[in-house]
Order: sequence, then C-alpha cells, then structure tokens
Amino acid sequence: MKPALSNLERLARQAGELLHLGYEHEHQVDYKDVIDLVTEVDRQSEAFILGEIQRLFPGHQIVSEEIGLVPGRQVDQWYVDPLDGTTNYAHGIPIFTVSIAYARNGVVTLGVVYDPMRDELFAAERGQGAWCNGRRLQVSRVTEFQRSLLVTGFPYDAWSTPQNNLEYFGRFTRMTQGVRRLGSAALDLCYVAAGRFDGFWELSLKPWDMAAGGLIAAEAGAIVTNLDGQSEYLTHPCSLLAAPPSLHAKMLEILSGKV
Repeated sequence: MKPALSNLERLARQAGELLHLGYEHEHQVDYKDVIDLVTEVDRQSEAFILGEIQRLFPGHQIVSEEIGLVPGRQVDQWYVDPLDGTTNYAHGIPIFTVSIAYARNGVVTLGVVYDPMRDELFAAERGQGAWCNGRRLQVSRVTEFQRSLLVTGFPYDAWSTPQNNLEYFGRFTRMTQGVRRLGSAALDLCYVAAGRFDGFWELSLKPWDMAAGGLIAAEAGAIVTNLDGQSEYLTHPCSLLAAPPSLHAKMLEILSGKV
C-alpha cells in the first residue's frame, strides 16, 4: 500500500504540534557530537511519526535521523527528520521544521516540510508541482548573479574538517546580495522553492535532511543536484545544490572550482 500526500501532510502537522507545544520549555539536551544536539522533543516527534507509519504502512523501510534504519521493504522507503533545526529549537529560535518524504523504488515521489511556528506546510508530489498552504510555488526568476540572495549551512564537524564551507561562504558573499544561514536545510530548500532565496548549497547533508525539500524545490522549478552535478544526490548524501536554471550552472562552476 502506497501513501497519499495527505498522509504525509497529516503526520507533519501533528508532529509539528508536538514541537510547538514543547517550544521554549526547558529541554533535556544530549550531544551526539560537540555541536550536534538532540532533545527529548526530537525523540517524541520521531516516535510519533514512526509509530504512525508502521501502523498505517506496515513493512515499509524507514530512514530517520535519530533511530537510523528501520528495516523493511526497500521498494517503499521513508525519510524522516522529526525536528530539523534542533540547535535553533534548543536555543528558543523559532526556525525549525518537520520533514517527511516517501520514495518508491528509490525515487522520492512525495515530500512534506512543515514549519509549525509560521504554520506553513510545503508539499510536493512528483510531476504534480509544489505548494505552500495551497499556493503554487515557483522558484525565483532572478538571472543576474549579483542580484541573488543565497542560503547555506555548515557541517557539525566544522571545527575539525577542512570541508567546513567557510571558503565558499566568503566567495558567494562577495558575489551576491548576501548569504543567509537559517539552520534548517529542509526549510532552506522550501524557501528556494518559494522564491524567497535564489539558491542553496551545502557540503555535508544526510538523506533525511534533503529528501523532502529537494523534491519540493525541484517541483517548483529548481535544478537540484549534488556538487558534482549529478541528479541522484540521495545516493551521494554529502552535498546539495538547488537553484533556478538561470543560476545553477554559475553556482556549480564556483563550487566545483572551475571559476
């Protein structure tokens, strides 16, 4: 049995209610790494989403941020980030989302990202377009790179890895109207879909970070690839670039070191 987009939308909204209820409360914060946080609300949201998927769609495989792989049929696979933007959440910054995607035979066909603080539900179905609260989404029409506003993120091992994205951040900052860092890759991709940002790149991501947002951006007209220009970015979950056709090639040249 395959899910409908409405199934993902319901799960995301209900999980978002859990995040909203817990917002600005005192949290139990654990550390997966030096700057990689997890709270009890991450786990509550994940337990709810996974429980509902297993109840409604038994036997499906699930890949989720906190628990990892839940074995099942690979033909039916879910990607779940129960709280994308945990650092923001733990610090009382109202920028975080729930991200849920469904893939059939390895191809993401449904994706939902919910921002409970703004009550914005971004959703897409492959071949059917992308929407936010019923409004059709379309990427930016900016064609001049110097007029673009970009967004990015940084890896959790930024203290130690040479691939910390700081060089690219500096280069793009000097070539555009600015670069923002919101702290939620899923929301970054949705904002590209909505034309709020003109492009997004990041060097170190996991499938649950980008499965739903990548589909939403693509269905809104973005070209979505890894930094090698390959469209199968979920099989190489280390980098992502999403931008309108007018800017994608220019950003890819810069990120690949060709300019």
